[in-house]
Amino acid sequence: MKSVPVLDLSYEIKELKPQLMQAFEDVLDAGTFIMGPNVKKFEQEVADYLGVKYAITLNSGTDAIIIGLLAAGIGPGDEVITTPFTFFATAEAISQVGATPVFVDVDELTYNIDLSQLEAVITERTKAIIPVHLFGHPVDMGLLLEIANKHQLLVIEDTAQAFGAEYHGQKVGTIGDIGCFSFFPSKNLGAYGDGGLLATNNEEFAVKAAMLRVHGSKKKYFNEIIGYNSRLDEMQAAVLRVKLPHIDKWNEGRRQAANTYKAMLSEVNGIVLPEEAGYAKHVYHQYTIRVNEGKREQVQAKLEQIGVSTMIYYPVPVHKLPVYRAMGAQMPKAEKLASEVLSLPIWPQIDPQIQSYVSSKLIESL
Repeated sequence: MKSVPVLDLSYEIKELKPQLMQAFEDVLDAGTFIMGPNVKKFEQEVADYLGVKYAITLNSGTDAIIIGLLAAGIGPGDEVITTPFTFFATAEAISQVGATPVFVDVDELTYNIDLSQLEAVITERTKAIIPVHLFGHPVDMGLLLEIANKHQLLVIEDTAQAFGAEYHGQKVGTIGDIGCFSFFPSKNLGAYGDGGLLATNNEEFAVKAAMLRVHGSKKKYFNEIIGYNSRLDEMQAAVLRVKLPHIDKWNEGRRQAANTYKAMLSEVNGIVLPEEAGYAKHVYHQYTIRVNEGKREQVQAKLEQIGVSTMIYYPVPVHKLPVYRAMGAQMPKAEKLASEVLSLPIWPQIDPQIQSYVSSKLIESL
């Protein structure tokens, strides 16, 4: 078999190429490339899909978190609780607005923030919680909101990896005060460049976010606050409009692929497969197993030698990165996961024969 990538976008491009080329041509003919009709239409379409009042498109998922924090009034002197087992951008955004990230260890079954440890780190400076729906698995938002409401804390969901995932039937990213999404090309709903989104039902937050993305203005050249240049361009909006109607089908394809891996690997010793909590609809942005007994690097190297690509998300938990190491945080579960996780190839249209090949080679490498 030829080499197997972690993600193969060629299937979706082949399927959608006529529509994509028409969309590109329409943008070129219109000659409007920034904040044009595709941006406005996509914002309405994605708001309808998610079931929220306001959807503000942005330049990236990172900007969505930064602008979300600023729109919610988070800044210097404030503390924001989040997970150490995530991409750096989650904590980076907190630091960018002048606040302090406070880390809580994770649950080993879902890889998400351990809500049983949450209240122990809440102080009078705590203003918000950023749960991360890691790898496409929702956080237990009911329990999280119960704690947040008890302590009058804002909830800003990092939904970068979980577009279309659900908690008890409700789309994640719409349950807290603000939801932040990424349209990086590898995401379940990805653009063909950078892109992001802020979703909310709070009009005040939406108005401020819309101002912040265009240099702090409601009207051009009449700037009211210090803002950013964080706009989704028209071409990317056109791509996302073509792709959005397919997202549920694609997410279901990922779920089927996950079930296929589970059937092939459930009896294999030396690995732990991802689980899906009863409240969750997991969309498997990644299919991430754990390799026990310190064999992860050995397994990855053997697979790489025969052309099976895998990824490690994430080799170093955020609290152990150089910029946060001085905080001295100890997160034993996140540290253990970081030494064991390995993401296998997955995409909506992956052929079960490819999965069979990957699975057999994985078993051989253990």
